[in-house]
This record gives sequence, C-alpha cells and structure tokens, in this order.
Amino acid sequence: MLTTDHSGAVLTLTLNRPDKRNALSAGLVGALKTALAEAAADDAVRVIVLTGAGRAFSAGADLAALQALQSASAEANLADSEHLAGLFEAIYRHPKPVIAKVNGHAIAGGCGLAAVCDFSVVAEDAKLGFTETRIGFVPAIVTVFVLRKLGEAAARDLLLRGHVIEANEAARIGLVTRAVPAEHLDGTVDALAHELATETSASALALTKQLLADVPGMGFSEALSHAARLNALARATDDCKAGVAAFLGKTDPPWKRGTA
Repeated sequence: MLTTDHSGAVLTLTLNRPDKRNALSAGLVGALKTALAEAAADDAVRVIVLTGAGRAFSAGADLAALQALQSASAEANLADSEHLAGLFEAIYRHPKPVIAKVNGHAIAGGCGLAAVCDFSVVAEDAKLGFTETRIGFVPAIVTVFVLRKLGEAAARDLLLRGHVIEANEAARIGLVTRAVPAEHLDGTVDALAHELATETSASALALTKQLLADVPGMGFSEALSHAARLNALARATDDCKAGVAAFLGKTDPPWKRGTA
C-alpha cells in the first residue's frame, strides 16, 4: 500500500496501489500520516519525496470506498473526511521539505496531494485536474490549499470546470513547480532533494515552512509581528550561529559538510 526507501538524507514514500491508480483509501492515508510523523522525528531524514507506483501518481479518492460511505452515518463520513484533511495538513505543515515526484496523472485529491507539497515536479506527459464537480462531488479539502497557491480566477477555472490540464500548463499557472520530460523526472527530483539536503539548514527550513503556513491567515500587523518573533528566534538557533560563523570564516556550514 505504501513503500518506503530511505537513501542518505532522502526518504521516498511511494503510493503502491497501481491497480487502483494509487487511489487514496483510508488505509493508505493512515500509512502516509504515520510515515510523515516518523520522518518528522527522524533527524536522519532531511527531505521527503512522494511518488506513485505504476503509470499514475494518484487518482484521488477511492470511489468504491466513497460509495460505501454513502450509506454510513454523517459522523462516519465526517471522520473519514477529517482523516484526509489531516494528511494534507501534515504535508503542508511538515517541518521538512516534501517533493512530489509526479510520475503520471494526478487527478482530484491526487492533484491536491501534488499541489500541497512544497515542490511538485511533473512528467510532461502527465495530466492534472480537479474533476470532482463532474461526478457530483465537491473539491472541498483541496480548495483550502489551492486558493492559497493560486489566484481566485485560476482556482475557479480549475475547480468549477473540473477539467484536466497538461503538465506544462499546470506549471505555467503555478499549480506545480515545473514540468520536465519523463526521462528527466528522476534526475531533476534527485538534484532538488540533494540541494535541499546539503545547501540549506534543517532548522531554517522548518521555521520558514512555519512562516509560510501561518502568515496567509493573519492580518498585516499580526503577520509582521509574528515574522519579527521568528526572526529573533532564528538568530538563537545553533544552525544560524554556525551558518553565520561559516560565512564569515569562508568555510562550509555543518550541513554542507554532513555534520549538522
């Protein structure tokens, strides 16, 4: 259901339901949340890569499970929905950078899963879109994150029409980071993961991700005050002290030397 591979500083999580186009069942969502929580506590993990087995990245919700839940109680449906929302929040607020390696089509919740990652590198032959309205469903959870990522006009075009777009178009509008030829996907993601793991500070990344998650929901004055507090907090971290000393001493910081 979910396979993991820890190589150096990079943890790769692979959605492994290729026969279901890696649809997000409750079990797979739970496995992902557990793996993400474990990675957050593991200092050996600096970067997380999320990808899919087979030809698809993810087709989104498991529609067979969704159909079964239609006869369940309102409480059971809410619990299932909150379970999925918790996964998206876990990625969005994760202290370590998460890269989506989108190896194939990413549809509905699968597209949201790619978009909520810090970086999304997509094979050019993949298609993406939020098709919920075409089956009478609502892209409710993904809307929270898509509206933060795109302007309202672009979000309305995607979410209301329910159409799919090419990978290059998804990159052009900012839904994903970049689209690359399929044969360059692995190399591009590997290079990005290596850059993040060796060129940046883990504590600085965690604080910057916290800032990016918190600021959009704040008013201007509150956001500026919050930013000032984080600025002061960052100055006291071991990484900031070591990084400044390394810069002034014209040496590599500890994370670049592999000693952080």
